[in-house]
Amino acid sequence: MPTTPATATHSSSNGTAEAIMLELVDENGTTIGTAEKLAAHQAPGQLHRAFSVFLFDEQGRLLLQRRALGKYHSPGVWSNTCCGHPYPGESPFAAAARRTYEELGISPSLLAEAGTVRYNHPDPASGLVEQEFNHLFVGMAQAELKPDPEEVGETAFVTAAELEKRHAEGPFSAWFMTVLDAARPAIRELTGPSAGW
Repeated sequence: MPTTPATATHSSSNGTAEAIMLELVDENGTTIGTAEKLAAHQAPGQLHRAFSVFLFDEQGRLLLQRRALGKYHSPGVWSNTCCGHPYPGESPFAAAARRTYEELGISPSLLAEAGTVRYNHPDPASGLVEQEFNHLFVGMAQAELKPDPEEVGETAFVTAAELEKRHAEGPFSAWFMTVLDAARPAIRELTGPSAGW
């Protein structure tokens, strides 16, 4: 994983990873505390801050990623361009740009806020629960992808019609359609009506 100022701050001096902490929030998205990442996802789940990124190419195609098989949560399923959690005190915008670079090796262009969505999605395969207050972002992917194989198994650019077909064949992350539908107004503004989103 590339070292950024945020990742350098959140790794210990001897090279072993510290526990990753998330920001717990109330129903209005106000920070109320912190929790360790895995603990926050264990049933029934603790409401925490998250983000989801949707990047598009010049043709209005959405960049999907298939999560690496080694991930403890939702391995091997397709999902949006990038998703994750801000560190406590880190802005969702900064976290979205940071994780997109760490996972895919690119810095998003024209990254813009696209609202928030709150959801509760249990993952039957792992028993983990996504109780998230999710900040949505849309932007452009205008550089060559350099995915981190520990994070990303595969990538694909898809049209709206191609996504519908892929989604019917599955599998996709439990939260994918919720975050996509919530981001659609901003996606349409970015890609224009001809892209079909």
